[in-house]
Amino acid sequence: MKIKIKKLKENTTLPTRGSANAAGYDLYACITKEITIPPQQAVKIGTGIAVEIPEGYFGGVFARSGLSIKEGLRPSNCVGVIDSDYRGECIVALYNDSNETRTIIPNERIGQLVVIPYLQYDLDIVDELTETERNDKGFGSSGK
Repeated sequence: MKIKIKKLKENTTLPTRGSANAAGYDLYACITKEITIPPQQAVKIGTGIAVEIPEGYFGGVFARSGLSIKEGLRPSNCVGVIDSDYRGECIVALYNDSNETRTIIPNERIGQLVVIPYLQYDLDIVDELTETERNDKGFGSSGK
């Protein structure tokens, strides 16, 4: 499968894979100067790219493990979703979970894009759902 990608700005760094079998492509900050992210706050950072995700798929924008573990930075919505009909710039809203101000520099890797299939479905409103052994037992009901 090939995914169409469009460079939106002159200083865009195109996504790259960290290894031949990497599930995602690293996304880069398309900025001209450093951006600071105060503790417990989020900042939207453009990537300078737009993508054409095929129907039946979505682009998941995930954290980069090094950035989240070492710097406390993650996508503010945990996983961003790029729908197949969206053609605008891919934006990563980075949230600073740490207690220190963090800095993003131009062309720094800020997330990763993974293209994932999904099932399209309609909702069927009913009065009752099928009974199961578990039924409505939720959080912590299956033990530690």
